[in-house]
Amino acid sequence: MKHIIIGTAGHIDHGKTSLIKALTGRETDTLKEEKDRGISINLGFTFFDLPSGRRAGIIDVPGHEKFVKNMLAGVSGVDIVLLVIAADEGIMPQTREHFEILQLLNVKKGIIVLTKSDLVDSEWLEMVKEEVKDEFKGTFLEGAPIHAVSSRTKAGMEDLVDNIDILTGEIDTKDVGGHFRLPVDRVFSISGFGTVVTGTVISGMIEEGQWVEIYPSKVKAKVRGIEVHDSHVKIAEAGQRTAINLSNVKTSDVKRGDVVATEDIMEPSMMVDCSLYYLKSAPKPLENRQRVRLYHGTSEILCRVVILDREEVQPGENAYVQLRLEKPLTGQRNDRFVIRNYSPMFTIGGGAIVEPLAKKAKRFDKDYLEELRIKESGEAGSILENTVKNLSGDFPKAADILKALGKNEEGLEGKLDQLAEEGRIIKLSGMDKPVYIHMDFVNKKIEAMQDILDKYHRENPLRWGISKEEMKNKIFGKALKQKLYDELLAILEEKHRIRLHGKFISLYGFEIAYSEQQLQMKGSILKQLDEQKFSPPKYSEMEAKEKVPKDFRMVFESLLDEGVIVKVSEDCYFSREAYERCRELTAQYIRDNGSINVAQLRDLLDTSRKYAMAVIEHLDNIKFTKRVGDDRILF
Repeated sequence: MKHIIIGTAGHIDHGKTSLIKALTGRETDTLKEEKDRGISINLGFTFFDLPSGRRAGIIDVPGHEKFVKNMLAGVSGVDIVLLVIAADEGIMPQTREHFEILQLLNVKKGIIVLTKSDLVDSEWLEMVKEEVKDEFKGTFLEGAPIHAVSSRTKAGMEDLVDNIDILTGEIDTKDVGGHFRLPVDRVFSISGFGTVVTGTVISGMIEEGQWVEIYPSKVKAKVRGIEVHDSHVKIAEAGQRTAINLSNVKTSDVKRGDVVATEDIMEPSMMVDCSLYYLKSAPKPLENRQRVRLYHGTSEILCRVVILDREEVQPGENAYVQLRLEKPLTGQRNDRFVIRNYSPMFTIGGGAIVEPLAKKAKRFDKDYLEELRIKESGEAGSILENTVKNLSGDFPKAADILKALGKNEEGLEGKLDQLAEEGRIIKLSGMDKPVYIHMDFVNKKIEAMQDILDKYHRENPLRWGISKEEMKNKIFGKALKQKLYDELLAILEEKHRIRLHGKFISLYGFEIAYSEQQLQMKGSILKQLDEQKFSPPKYSEMEAKEKVPKDFRMVFESLLDEGVIVKVSEDCYFSREAYERCRELTAQYIRDNGSINVAQLRDLLDTSRKYAMAVIEHLDNIKFTKRVGDDRILF
């Protein structure tokens, strides 16, 4: 299932918090100082359900220039931005700075929201719309929807929500196959529970009971509990706003800017190599060894910029730089970052980390710069990975991939194995030769499976799920061989994406929960079947005694799924205990006497001929017995 984070951005007092309250009915300004001053200071978090049924998390960021670092801590995990501009004021300084930050962080989707539209006339509103269109030409917001709304009257809100819903459907599935990472934006303690951290999961997934590591301090902690959107869950995954209750750690051991992640998968560093874009709006060139403020994830770190490929960086230029930090940073290749001027503080650039564990570099070193170019492009690995992605629907083997590459690739299988170890692709070994599929392909299939299962569980809360065969037909059709399908399901269960129950598939966290009335029905069904072991009442007779036939059917089907009762023939069901005893008695009789017929089975079970016939035909059908004339022998 898709997990979406929506963030606000815009100038102070342009109505971001009021907009969110109008959309969700919830107040995100929770601090007394925020309420007293009427401005957002810290990050605010809430959520709302869209018409499609998708649930979106919302991050409300402060607009005041003094709190841009708080804004940066919140916007780093955003999928869709609502760029808020007050209709009565138009574009203001923080509008521009917030927008520059969004571009530097590579946010790709957004909606422009003109708030306070009830304060202006239609002519003024059209003028503001034209100003906005001109301002954002050539950017990711060129052609973006523009919605004029009023948080006071609710005018325009319905259309805005519909538009948000459409955009959420276009967001790519998150990287849930990689290792877990959560940049911490808040830390607090709850009496009786201890330390709680919050943030947006940017990759992987986390499960209750799992051990994690806090970077850069490398303190280890155990996940005591997880909350997503105010609900306790067993698992949280990439794209979800998450609160994690940690045991074995004090609040003083973790702070905003730290990263909670899978154990032993990252190494903090005091130097990172980066690809930097220096903003056109910067007032002067960036000098070598200039001191700046680095914003990565939710952290703010002072550092000096060592320019590796030129004397100085002019506004609007790209450059390779090494950031030498005043405290350690824990990042990964391709992580986005922003830099701001040391004093006075304003945004001057940003880009992507190329090497998170950099060694001290000499300026203008050609070999070092070439290494950075290769790392940034990811050429060989990226081409191979992209080829696997394009072929995944055909479940390619190494020979198919080699053919599609159109050139000789030495050590191809070793490189594919490396991609598999990194969690970028999955290797399936169930055939004569391994098959390789990309995680993006798998994630899309998982999302489709989870959507089907989510709907199924809502409609059938007492059933374990859909049969594996039915799911295969719905998701993969005949393209995927049974052996590979079974292997893939086992991998997905190991990754906690689904759960297998015999021949059924369910969502990983799904559990059957009977109501009190349904528990009484369950007890009644089992009692009736136990009391009349080999002459059980018909389904229709038991159903007629119940006041809620729909609930009775759900309970009965659930017991069938669990194997607590066994279908022998149409309208003939035995308890599991009676069924197993019936098989034992039949087998022993045949061993002692050589064969058994319907009359002998009737007497053996002390039942009627009708039930004896149903049992003997069932045993024939499952190849437990074999018919020879009017007698049966063991198969």
